[in-house]
Amino acid sequence: MTDRKIPKPASGEFPPYASMYINLLPDDGHVLQHLEQNVARVQQHIETLPAEKLVTPHAPNEWTVKEILVHIIDDERIYAYRALRFAREDKTILPGFDQDTYIRPSKANQRDLQNIFQEYRAVRMSTITLFESFDDEALMRSGIADGNPPVTVRALLYHIAGHELHHLESIQTNYG
Repeated sequence: MTDRKIPKPASGEFPPYASMYINLLPDDGHVLQHLEQNVARVQQHIETLPAEKLVTPHAPNEWTVKEILVHIIDDERIYAYRALRFAREDKTILPGFDQDTYIRPSKANQRDLQNIFQEYRAVRMSTITLFESFDDEALMRSGIADGNPPVTVRALLYHIAGHELHHLESIQTNYG
């Protein structure tokens, strides 16, 4: 387990919408440890749900649990990619992505749950390793994505961690 501390980003390091995710994390600097621990926490919770709940939306036009898991993976990949580009001083303005259009072609509901968790863990390990490689200067670099104000690399890391917690809370509330 990593012991590196990365301070929570300050207001102004991220677009206003991201505060809903960043505020879910403690201000202890242990965001990499939280990422490492939370993937197991998510898996432990999901594995307690009956199989039919994994592929049945809790309400019309909502995502299933498997779709939410694949969405977390997709989002993490995209935000880690943005962090890599910005940390490497790439000044290209990056496009956004429509999360809703990613769901159907993912075919999440047809996938084996353990296969989804295998991908989840692999992506998480890659994310942690990537952010461990960034020095403090790289963590403070910033860039623009999706037409939003500039965001720092460390704010992208906190977005990834908080986004996961947001969806875990949603799953617990809507599926048990």
